[in-house]
Amino acid sequence: MSKINRALVSVSKKDGLLGFAKGLTEMGVEILSTGGTAGLLKDNGIPVIHVSDYTGFPEIMDGRVKTLHPLIHGGILGKRDNEKHLEEMKIHGIKPIDMVVVNLYPFEETVSKGGVTLDEAIENIDIGGPSMLRSSAKNFHDVAVVVDPDDYEEILTEMKENDGLISYDTKMKLSVKAFKHTARYDSLISKFLEERIEGEGFPSILNLQFEKITDLRYGENPHQKASFYENIGFNTGTLSKAKQLHGKELSYNNILDLNAALEIVREFDETAAVIVKHTNPCGVATGDTPVSAYRKARETDPLSAFGGIIGFNRALDEETAKEVAATFIEAIIAPDYDTPALTLLKEKKNIRLLKLKDLTKKAQREYDLRSVSGGLLLQEKDSITLNEDNLKVVTNRQPAEKEWASMRFAWKVAKHIKSNAIVYAAEGETIGIGAGQMSRVDSVKLAAMKANKPLHGTVMASDAFFPFRDSVDEAAKAGVTAIIQPGGSVKDEEVIASANEHNIAMVFTGIRHFRH
Repeated sequence: MSKINRALVSVSKKDGLLGFAKGLTEMGVEILSTGGTAGLLKDNGIPVIHVSDYTGFPEIMDGRVKTLHPLIHGGILGKRDNEKHLEEMKIHGIKPIDMVVVNLYPFEETVSKGGVTLDEAIENIDIGGPSMLRSSAKNFHDVAVVVDPDDYEEILTEMKENDGLISYDTKMKLSVKAFKHTARYDSLISKFLEERIEGEGFPSILNLQFEKITDLRYGENPHQKASFYENIGFNTGTLSKAKQLHGKELSYNNILDLNAALEIVREFDETAAVIVKHTNPCGVATGDTPVSAYRKARETDPLSAFGGIIGFNRALDEETAKEVAATFIEAIIAPDYDTPALTLLKEKKNIRLLKLKDLTKKAQREYDLRSVSGGLLLQEKDSITLNEDNLKVVTNRQPAEKEWASMRFAWKVAKHIKSNAIVYAAEGETIGIGAGQMSRVDSVKLAAMKANKPLHGTVMASDAFFPFRDSVDEAAKAGVTAIIQPGGSVKDEEVIASANEHNIAMVFTGIRHFRH
């Protein structure tokens, strides 16, 4: 353990600083400081030596240069158990600095504001701060480095209990936190500048910064450990920003299903509800009210709806809450809940209730990340929407207006179902869903088998083209009158001929929505 006799304090975030500095002073610690931090301490009666007085060199270049000086970095980096270092420190009049309390210019806050200029961003890139942090973190054996105001109280307590000493273990933990702090900071800067250079392209080196929200009880299975992390810099409309209002802690699988529900339900401008099981929707519907949308969604597959995750894009009222509470549900995500609805749902001890105020606002540019053995796959999110100008009717019969509306709805749903994906739908509700089959015709058959309502007069959406006419023949047996699909198969002529034989209208989108 080493005693703290001299501390350099220079912080951007000043939360808790006065109490911490006062505590250091009471234990006889000499405080060096700069700029606004020094002014704040002095104004509050805390003894402080300005760094420029300490070094004998003024702050210059609008404060760009103030701590980059041998008296500062020599005092931080000098090893106390190295006779050569100590002799050089003595020769050059370098005094040991035993603690560095620094947090950095608010670069992240600056660039997150709309319309920030490159010059504004650059002026908020800290130079002296990271240099001092890295120096002190490197020499953690002799120097305590403090970047997090949440650590102030614990550090003061340890010093008071040990006559101003801080243990090796504590200093090592603080060092790790400091290196994480500077790594995060540098990553934010490089990401911001790289986007200015590369625009919409993928970076040559992918720097990812995720901050842990919480540890989870376990992963997909009880033998797997898991945690939930937030993507730093994405703050709007993301699941990581949802507030849990009630219920047991979320599981790994809950979070996956809640995310699936969120992504599906915000496809719709009209009032919508979705029920998700194992990341696939087992029912999706729109309606005049949340309760009507939910009832129709549940009717798609009432058996699978049991134990599902529900997403709404409108606030829940009491009537909807009563309907939901009638079935066992794992979790709900919605923009809000009125007081009667919340009171009623909280009577269910285990149901997890999540509120995401900005649910309908899609996040900034995001990527899909998938780990593979020894690497990572990166792609843009599948956020493309139908271009009405590119829709092509390829059959003799034109779709009726009601069929057009149903196809647009079914297409939005098919985008979020595991391939091979097939959706039967009619008038804003799913009738049958086939997901994750190895052959497309099996998905067509499965969707018909799962249907809880008559299929006659429904439309069908397929996430990818039909390799053969058999899927269309099966759809015709079920009573489908219109089909929307990407097109592009070498058998397109055969598929179109089948549709014409059955008097089915068929539309090509030119867009594929594989979901693996």
